Amino acid sequence: MLLFRGMSLFIGKHKIGFPYVLAPMAGITNAPFRLLMRKLNASVVISELISSTGLQYESSKTKELCFYFEEERPVGLQIFGENKDHLALAAATLEKKGVDFIDINLGCPVPKVVKKGGGSAWLKDPTSLFQMLSFVKKSISIPLTIKIRTGWDSCSVNALECVQAASEAGVHWVSIHGRTKAQGYEGEADWELISQVKEKSKIPILGNGDVLTAAQAIEKKKISQCDAIMIGRGALRNPFIFEEIAVLEGLKSQAYTFTYWDLILKHTELLKKCSNDFFLGIQLRKFLTWYSAGIEGASQFRKNLYSSNTSTEMILDLAKEFFNKGGIKKQNSYLTEPFLRGGHG
Repeated sequence: MLLFRGMSLFIGKHKIGFPYVLAPMAGITNAPFRLLMRKLNASVVISELISSTGLQYESSKTKELCFYFEEERPVGLQIFGENKDHLALAAATLEKKGVDFIDINLGCPVPKVVKKGGGSAWLKDPTSLFQMLSFVKKSISIPLTIKIRTGWDSCSVNALECVQAASEAGVHWVSIHGRTKAQGYEGEADWELISQVKEKSKIPILGNGDVLTAAQAIEKKKISQCDAIMIGRGALRNPFIFEEIAVLEGLKSQAYTFTYWDLILKHTELLKKCSNDFFLGIQLRKFLTWYSAGIEGASQFRKNLYSSNTSTEMILDLAKEFFNKGGIKKQNSYLTEPFLRGGHG
C-alpha cells in the first residue's frame, strides 16, 4: 500500500524520500537504463510498456521486457491493453515475478495501441476506466498505479474525472502527462491543469511533461504541489538530471559523481548483461545519440555513429574520443531542438 507518512511517500515497503521518478518510455526504460538511473539518484523506475495480451504467449521479446535487476528497487512493470481480463491476468503474472508495483499505461497516443482500445483510449470513458481498474486491482495485492494524459482531446479534458475513478478503484497514485492524446508531444504541457487536479485529488499525483532541467523539475514541484515529479526525455538528454536536482535541493555536494565516459562504460556493462552483440550496438547508438545532445560537435558525432555498420568496439572508440574530455557542458540549444528517436509513454 502507498501511504503518506509525514512529508514522505511510500510504495509498498519503500520510502520515496526524493520525489523525482523516472518516467516509463517505450524502447527506452529497459533494465540497464533503469538501473543506471537508479545509480544516478532516480528514486523510482518503471519499465517500458508491456502488452498484457502478448504476456500470455510468453514470447522471448516479452520476457526481455519483464526482466529487472534486484538493485532497481523500487521498480514497477508497466502493462497496456484493451481487455480487462488480459490486464488483470498480466498484473497477477507480474506480481509473481516479485516486482514492487504494477503500472498501467493509459496515456500512450500511438495509433497502433489506441485504435485497439488501449493506452489513452481508456480516458474516453471514466466509468469503463473505473470498472477496469477495480477488476485489475482485485487481482493483485501489490500497489497499482496508472499513467494518464489530461484527456482525449481539447473537448474532453477529463483528467480529474479519471483520477477520481482511479481513487475509487483503489489505485495508489496517478501520474499525469500534461497533454491530451490529440496533442501527442506537440505544444506545452498543461501544468496548471495538473496542479488543479492535484489540489482536488485524494490520492498522490505525479506531474509529467516538459521537465528538461533540474531547475525546471524543482520549479514544477513547487508550483504544482505534486507529490512527485516524473522525468522522461529530460533524463535522456541529461542523464545526470536527478543528481543535479539533489544538488540544488541541498542533498548532495556534487552532481557528477562520475564522468560521461564513466557513465557510458557503466551503461555498456549493464547492456552486455541483457544483449547480444547486434542488439548492444543498436542500444549504444540510440543512447549515445541522446547523451550527446547539447554538446559541441554532437551533430558530426551522430553522423559518425550512423555512417556505417561499425562494431561495438568502433562505437565505443567514437564515444571515447567524443565524451572522454574534461569539462563537458551542455549548451542550452538542446532544450529546444527536436527530440531524436523518441519513445512514447
